[in-house]
Amino acid sequence: MPVRIRPARASLSSRASNGDARPDNRLALLDQAFFDGHRAAGQKEVMQGVWVYEHAIDLDALRRLHHDLGYSLFGRLIERSPLPFGRHRWVADRGPSDIDIAECARPRAELSDWADECSQLPLDPEWGPGWYLGVLPLTDGSTAITLVVSHYLLDGIGSLIEMVGMFLGNTRDLGYPPPRSRTRLRAVVQDARQTVQAAPESVRAFVAGAKVARRRRHDVPRSPAPRPVALRGGDGDAPVVVPGITICIDLDDWDSRAKALGGASNTLAAGLTAKLGERLGFGHDDDGTVTVQLVASNRTEDDTRAVAVSFARVKVDPTQATADLRDARAAIRQALKALRETGDDELMQLAPLTPFTPERTWKQLADGALTDPDHPVICINFGDVGSIITRPDGTDCDYFYARGLNQNATRQWLERMGGQLQLLSHRAPALGKFSIHVLAYQPGADNTKAALRELAARTLAEFGLSGTIE
Repeated sequence: MPVRIRPARASLSSRASNGDARPDNRLALLDQAFFDGHRAAGQKEVMQGVWVYEHAIDLDALRRLHHDLGYSLFGRLIERSPLPFGRHRWVADRGPSDIDIAECARPRAELSDWADECSQLPLDPEWGPGWYLGVLPLTDGSTAITLVVSHYLLDGIGSLIEMVGMFLGNTRDLGYPPPRSRTRLRAVVQDARQTVQAAPESVRAFVAGAKVARRRRHDVPRSPAPRPVALRGGDGDAPVVVPGITICIDLDDWDSRAKALGGASNTLAAGLTAKLGERLGFGHDDDGTVTVQLVASNRTEDDTRAVAVSFARVKVDPTQATADLRDARAAIRQALKALRETGDDELMQLAPLTPFTPERTWKQLADGALTDPDHPVICINFGDVGSIITRPDGTDCDYFYARGLNQNATRQWLERMGGQLQLLSHRAPALGKFSIHVLAYQPGADNTKAALRELAARTLAEFGLSGTIE
C-alpha cells in the first residue's frame, strides 16, 4: 500500500482569498460521524510524529514551521451546529502561540516517556488547541521534536502530506471563517435551510438504512456479549498509555527478506503484524489465522477531509508467514482489489444519516466495535515517505517515526476490547531505514515497553530480521 506524498498545492479554499466566494466549510459527513461517534463514546485519538537529531537543531527554522502549520489543514477547529441535526463546520485557528521547549534536558533513556507524555497533553478539536509542537534537548547532545495533532483534524496520511507542504514552505489560506462568526440566529436559519435542501438525500439514506438493518438481522449472527473484565486493585478507570516501541531496520535487509519470502514490503509488514498478534493472543482458535486490518488512503489532490481512509481485512496464517508470504500477498492483493472496486458503498449510502444519529446510537455502535468477533490487529503502511518529511528544521534527522494512539484510554476499556495491537510502518530511503512503531496491550500480561521490546526481538528473529529497538 505505497503512498505517494505530493507537495501541498493551492486548493479551491485558498482561492477564496483572491475574491472568490467562501468555500463550503461544512465537515464531510464521515468526518462528522468520526467526531460525533468518538465524542459520544468518550474517546479521543491523536496522531504523533517524533524526529530525533543527534545534535542541536535550528530553532528559528522550526519556529517558521510552527507558524506555517497554522496555514495548513492543521489550522482549523470544528464548530458544532446549534441544531441537533445540523452539519458541523470548519473554522480557522492558527494553533498554539509558540513551540513548547522543555526547560531541562533529559536522559536519552527517557525519550520514549517524553513522547508518551506529549501524546497525552490536552488537545481539543472544538475549542483548541488542535495540535502541539514540542522540543526536548537530551543530555547526550541530541534533540527530539514531536508534533501531536488531533485525529479529528487530520488523519495520518493527510498529516504527512501537509507536513511535506510546510517543510517546503507552502502555506495556504483555506478561506475558513473565524470561530463563532455567525450569530446564533443566522446559524440556525442557515443550517435549517441546508438540512431541508438535503432532505431527499437523507430520505434515501433512511430507506437504505432500513434495508441494511433487515439484512443484518438475517445474515449476521448476534454480536457476542461484551468481554468480561476482571481487574484488581480498583484501577479500571485509571488512564493508561498503551506501551509503544520503535523498530529501525536496514532498508536493504528488509527488502531482501521480503523478496526471499515471496512477498513485498507491505506483505512483510502485514506478516509481522500477524505474528505479533498471534504472540499477543489475537489468533483464531478455529484455523489459527489472525485477522489483519489494512488501512488504505483514498485521499485525493486538494482533499480537505479530516479522515480519508478505507479498510480491508485479510486472514493471515502467522506460522506460514515466517517462511512463505505468497499466500498472504495474494490475499492482500485480492482484498485491496475488492476495496477499489466496491469501496465503502454502504457506508457512503448511510453517511447522510450522520446529523440525525442520536448520542445513544453512537454509544451502541462503539460498544459493538468492542465486541468485534474478528478482533483485528491493525497494520498501517505509509509506504515511501520521501526525504522531505525527515527534515523539520531543514536538515535530515537521524530517525523518525509516527503513530496513532488514544488519549485517556482506561485499563477497563482496553481489557473490555480484548487488547490492542497497531503496527505503523514507513520506508525512509533518505535514512536507509524501514521504520516500524508498535503499540500493544495484552489483557493480563506484563504490559511494559521492556516486555514488548523482547517480544519484538523474538518475532523479528523468526522472520530472519534484526534491527534497533527503542
